[in-house]
Amino acid sequence: MIAYVTVGADDMARAKRFYSAFLPALGYALEEGPEGLSFALPTGPGQSPVLPDFYVKTPFDGQPASAGNGAMVAFEAPSQKQVRDLHAAALAAGGFDEGQPGFRADYGAHFYVGYLRDPQGNKIALFCNDPSVPGRDG
Repeated sequence: MIAYVTVGADDMARAKRFYSAFLPALGYALEEGPEGLSFALPTGPGQSPVLPDFYVKTPFDGQPASAGNGAMVAFEAPSQKQVRDLHAAALAAGGFDEGQPGFRADYGAHFYVGYLRDPQGNKIALFCNDPSVPGRDG
């Protein structure tokens, strides 16, 4: 099981604006600290954490942050509409379009996805894969 994912950022204010545009709508709560941004799904008393957590931090080596070539983090949304809405919100918050929300011929008939780059260049996917709603072929 993946416990957490970390992406680098040089400008924490820009990163906060971008990720706060869609992660809270997916249930993630933000905690800020001197080390960066921590987004986690809330749990009740006595419950185990719901993983993975998502962190945005400046690189430990002190070098500029850079996006990984071929690396991507995907967040699941409960509906196709929410994928569209959150994709638009993330663009308005400083993100860059890497593929408008929609179906892709290479993926399953119900896999609806939109792609973004955060202000640092990290690739993000927002997707819904709900077989109870009309898919690509219907």
